[in-house]
Amino acid sequence: MSSIPDNEALSQSVPMAARQARRVALIVAVAFFMQLLDSTIISTSLPQMGQSFGVPAVAMSIGITAYMLTMAVFVPLSAWLADRFGARNIFLGAIALFTLASIGCGFSQSLTEFVAARIVQGLGSALMTPVGRILVLRNAAKSELLNATALITWPALFAPVVGPVLGGFITTYLSWHWNFFINVPLGLAGLLLVARFVPGDRDSEARPLDWPGFFVTSLGLAVMLYGLERLAHPENGMLPTAGLIAAGVAIGWMAVRQLLRTPHPLLDLSAFKVLTFAVSTLSAGTIFRVAINATPFLLPLLFQVGFGMRPVDAGLLILAYFLGNLGMKAVTTPTLRRFGFRRVLIVNGLIASLAIMACGAISPQTPLALVVALMLVAGLSRSMQFTALNTLAFADIGGAQRSSAATLSSMLQQISMLFGVAIAAAVLNLSQIARGEEALDLVDFRIAFIAIGLIGLVASFRFMVLPPSAGAEVSGHSTDN
Repeated sequence: MSSIPDNEALSQSVPMAARQARRVALIVAVAFFMQLLDSTIISTSLPQMGQSFGVPAVAMSIGITAYMLTMAVFVPLSAWLADRFGARNIFLGAIALFTLASIGCGFSQSLTEFVAARIVQGLGSALMTPVGRILVLRNAAKSELLNATALITWPALFAPVVGPVLGGFITTYLSWHWNFFINVPLGLAGLLLVARFVPGDRDSEARPLDWPGFFVTSLGLAVMLYGLERLAHPENGMLPTAGLIAAGVAIGWMAVRQLLRTPHPLLDLSAFKVLTFAVSTLSAGTIFRVAINATPFLLPLLFQVGFGMRPVDAGLLILAYFLGNLGMKAVTTPTLRRFGFRRVLIVNGLIASLAIMACGAISPQTPLALVVALMLVAGLSRSMQFTALNTLAFADIGGAQRSSAATLSSMLQQISMLFGVAIAAAVLNLSQIARGEEALDLVDFRIAFIAIGLIGLVASFRFMVLPPSAGAEVSGHSTDN
């Protein structure tokens, strides 16, 4: 007699767990959107901010650099903090720090005040991304991981496209201060939602902090990212830039040695022994993300500099690219369930890479309908690849590895993001220098898109090392055919 209500309770708990996983993922997505929107929206208002502070616009880049380096220093610490004090508590603290720092940025009266606020903002951002992923992983069963990952991926697709357009509108019709004040309602909503709906958790056997590992990992990541950021500015001198990148690699090697030999490492590198995680983050995944992250940087420049379009007209074409990103969300999950990760990553990767290369073939004389269609295809394939990579990364990661795996994934995505922009900018500059001209031309963009597309092609074929059954427990696809 008692088995009937037990079975009913069990059948009811499954959809309840699925709803909880989706709810946590949506809440984390709100915080991610706030963070990523802030990172992209600021670029449009740097000249106005410099004028307000009484400094040249180029001097404002220190605000971006300070934010980036603070993130690099504290991202490696996020996994240990989440295990020691609870992922929910750290996530709440990260949102609060980011929101308060955004208010500080908006009220800044000098460049010094602004940089100080950006450093605090960078600290909040450093903890938000990996800890948010940890929350999603801990609340989602493997059967729900695909849907949950799709939800937290959309801010990374949406914010880089809409950010510059929104930032330009706010700066033009309001003031640059509101680019930061816009984070306040988002941050407050995030705090209330996390406090109300995200369950608390804490590792009962918290590890001691690996101080040497924290020092060398943070230093190596900061030096590497700073070198990559400088790569996009050849006027700063290529020799110091190459020296910084080389130093970052050397310190990174020291960090790996420290993490492997200490009994309680800051980050558990055993996640890289899992093939699906290693391929989707360290090798093919990082290479393909370089192409993914370079494209939103190149497209606005192509339309405005190469085509001579007004910012508002260029923004409308970028909107088509965003609609492609958004439109794919409805079919990503069924596609992965039907064909599996390996086939999707290879075939869709080839389509995405060819779409990137095709962007170099269009010109101001290309029919508008064809340009819009290309933007839609590029956006659709980018969205599919992004979601597939982010989901496959954690498909076979065990519970004990999730905190470190989320942090390692965030670190590698930071590197690929800067590397993508740096390579795209470097190719544009080198092409211009080779032609001996003082300004960029359409041919420079063609070379850049071909180079970035080739990087994507190389990564696409690299996914062939995955077995047909890769991530089948998460996607649910059949491996019979």
